Amino acid sequence: MIDRYSREPMKRIWSDEGKHDRWLAVEIAVCEAWTRLGVVPPEDMARIRQASWSAAALEAKFAETRHDVTAFLHSVTSGLGPEGRWVHYGLTSNDVWDTATGLQIRDASAILLEGVDALIETLAERAVKHKNTLMMGRTHGVHAEPTTFGLKLALWREEMRRNRERLRSAAAEAAVGKISGVVGTHASVPLEIEVYACEALAIPYAPLSNQIVQRDRHAHFMTTLAVVAASLEKFATEIRGLQRTEIHEVEEPFGEGQTGSSAMPHKRNPDLSERVCGLARLIRGNAIAALENVALWHERDISHSSAERVILPDSCAALDYILDLFNGVMRGLRVFPERMMANIESTRGLVFSQRVLLALVEAGAPRETAYRLAQRHAAAAWENGADFRESVAADPDAQAQLSGAQIAALFDYAYYTANVDALFRRVGLADRAGLADRAGLADKETSNAVA
Repeated sequence: MIDRYSREPMKRIWSDEGKHDRWLAVEIAVCEAWTRLGVVPPEDMARIRQASWSAAALEAKFAETRHDVTAFLHSVTSGLGPEGRWVHYGLTSNDVWDTATGLQIRDASAILLEGVDALIETLAERAVKHKNTLMMGRTHGVHAEPTTFGLKLALWREEMRRNRERLRSAAAEAAVGKISGVVGTHASVPLEIEVYACEALAIPYAPLSNQIVQRDRHAHFMTTLAVVAASLEKFATEIRGLQRTEIHEVEEPFGEGQTGSSAMPHKRNPDLSERVCGLARLIRGNAIAALENVALWHERDISHSSAERVILPDSCAALDYILDLFNGVMRGLRVFPERMMANIESTRGLVFSQRVLLALVEAGAPRETAYRLAQRHAAAAWENGADFRESVAADPDAQAQLSGAQIAALFDYAYYTANVDALFRRVGLADRAGLADRAGLADKETSNAVA
């Protein structure tokens, strides 16, 4: 991933230095395990613990061997004496490579989970703040009925909470070690070596492998990154839509001196959200390569290796970046409640059409008759600019079913927010919103929803 879209902690994990440090950690852990079994003398182990690798020696040897692990082992053992013979004893390259990759996935996932948690917190804060901020709900891009901006953000928070569990689970599945030797039979590496080494590295071991850790694990991890990115793309697309000039209900943070266009000084573009969408597409594309890496020849080939050198670092870096970027967008998001209300009112009461329909049905009118009445006045509002509320109130057929007071009561926006508090309780935001628990109703509703 290019520096512009990478943050330093994630870059360090996937850098050559980060990779080779973990390779060395694996080699030392395996030597410790051999020492525990009495194969490596303790005095040799004492010197092996001080081993290091040299980038210059590695690069020089790679130019000759064209093999990463062989070159790495040369750079390590060139600084050791006779005890160097124990380094990589009984191992094959993927024992080191795959176990170190598991360590990288473990460490990268910890950073990603921090980013997910930060966004969940921000969404919770903003959801509570705008719990009762009325806005237009849209389906097919067209006005439907009012909702609140807080409910929209609470919905996003729930999605990110699901994403957190997905990511935690997928990372745990992919972050495993493998010290099983050539084709995974443990012929040259007793099972105890794998157990001891992975224990020292604080990583689980795959209970069965061939020459590699099976790539369904990595595909699950990569597709999960794509799912998280898809959620961010969804949220960012909504911000982009709501920032359109014709709607302008929210606006990304826009700093002093910032420019939106080289040609048009007035422009304030949702470029941060657009960047989230673009990088989400990259992560989604990388997931395809991860799925195609699952099918390898026999006990392994290395067709997956070249792809993983790109897709694992780039996807982790890109997701880390857009999590932080979108969190910043949400923390600094400008919200315009007056504009939201103006947009609701722009259709002159059309949002109440279902209320009229249901009230007429409740009063005894056949549903089809009630639907035609509401639709007739809705058409007049669309085509002639009539006020839907006034048209319904003046309709003799409506008056025959409902009193003037009953008709007037239909056009109350509080109808659409009556259950907002209950929904906030249901998703665990009651305390934040200063709502009473109502005798454990939230817990009961949550249990029912899960069931």
